[in-house]
Amino acid sequence: MIKEIVTVHDKFSVEIKMGYEARQDRKVNEFSVKTWLFIPSKLDINSTTYKKEDFYNDFNSNIRLITPPYALREIAQGEHSVFSFLEDAFNKVANYASPKNEANYEYHIRMFHSILKSALRREIQYILRNEMADDRRFLIGEYIDNVKAIASHYRDLRCIVNVPTMRKEMYDYYLFGDEFMSNQFEQHSYYLHRGLKKMYPSDFENSKEDILNLIRDEVAYKRSQGYLIVDKDSTDKNRWLVHRRGVFNKYFEGQLLLSSRTKKEGTFMLQVLYSVAAGLAMIIGATLTFIFQKSLGTFTIPLYVALVIIYMLKDRIKDLSRHYLVGKINKRFFDHKTVIRVKGNEKIGWCKESFDFVSEDSVPLRVRKHRDRSRIIDIESRGVGEKIIFYRKLLRLDQKALHNSYGNYNITGVADIIRFNVSRFIQKMDNPEKPLYYLDGDEFEKLSGEKVYFVNMVLRFKLDDETSYRRYRIIFNRRGIKKVEKV
Repeated sequence: MIKEIVTVHDKFSVEIKMGYEARQDRKVNEFSVKTWLFIPSKLDINSTTYKKEDFYNDFNSNIRLITPPYALREIAQGEHSVFSFLEDAFNKVANYASPKNEANYEYHIRMFHSILKSALRREIQYILRNEMADDRRFLIGEYIDNVKAIASHYRDLRCIVNVPTMRKEMYDYYLFGDEFMSNQFEQHSYYLHRGLKKMYPSDFENSKEDILNLIRDEVAYKRSQGYLIVDKDSTDKNRWLVHRRGVFNKYFEGQLLLSSRTKKEGTFMLQVLYSVAAGLAMIIGATLTFIFQKSLGTFTIPLYVALVIIYMLKDRIKDLSRHYLVGKINKRFFDHKTVIRVKGNEKIGWCKESFDFVSEDSVPLRVRKHRDRSRIIDIESRGVGEKIIFYRKLLRLDQKALHNSYGNYNITGVADIIRFNVSRFIQKMDNPEKPLYYLDGDEFEKLSGEKVYFVNMVLRFKLDDETSYRRYRIIFNRRGIKKVEKV
């Protein structure tokens, strides 16, 4: 199964998260994603102004394991909670601080907090999506109880590792986790508070004090431990707080990032084709040389001129042959092949990708139907049309290697997080505001209208015989991205 989430990441970047969940009954899972980007011609994005290197610089991809799916209550109360793995790792490193036990200890801390953050996010989303008022109230109370239980359990583990045999560096990992956990509780409780206030005012009034008390307790705890907290009177402290939180996010979530090695695909075949092109040019050149030598004789001025012309033709024939053959092979091969590995350098699969500009005639009919151009777009693009970028990705996962990659944790697949930066697309845009006039009584009033551009993105997902399509519209101008719509 392939799941996608497309959102605005920052002012000039769209984030595309794709989850590839492997089927347990298959030894090898192969996922195909094809993407068509329909770009207004007036932005002057084409094969001359926008090269492959530009696209891959703008289309930055990170592949990581999907976070093991634990419910918040399972972490807090479950018999096989991740706390059991954490406590076991703590006891081992406290009793015998070998490099292996220290690495295992750090690994389980990072996994625990990655899982907890994901569980908190899912819990808040589930509460805010729930349409049953009684269920929401129950879930809000359970969320608060589970957060308190998790915080208490994790902080009770401090006594295991706060021992003389523990190196300070190792003990700091525990403290980093404690601070990161407290930040997550505060942040997600704020999301819950804000969501309830906006969507369910009655639930908000009933639960407001409980949620605020939870946040106050975490802020007070952080202050007592000397952790950084938001300070409305100190820009400098807040700057360090933002930096510190960013470092923690990267550190804990980085546990699930996969190592990869990318290389250009078809390099050997490319060299073979270059040799074939050179050989073809040589055959033609040698044949013409024999023909002219026979008709013009040996060591004559006409033969000398003919040999110069033959050499010139041979050189052009070689370049034309290379261009033709390389064009043919590029349609069959991808631009890059990335081997995906987990810890211990074990290969779990590979990913291939390619980019090109294509004509509208080469776009499949079903994709054009999903593009669903309006009449106004037809008028706008008449004579010049839209420029179309075609990006394809093929990903293969070894189910057995994936299942064995992280021991006790249930890894269901990998996630591909793509950041698509549109900064190069804004260079030829008009001013972001246009003057408008309207009649107010007997006088004209002037106001500004926002000038925006649309890039339509159609994705085709394929797993085995299952195929599905999605369409998104990116709305942006010279000031940045306004919104991303699922159409």
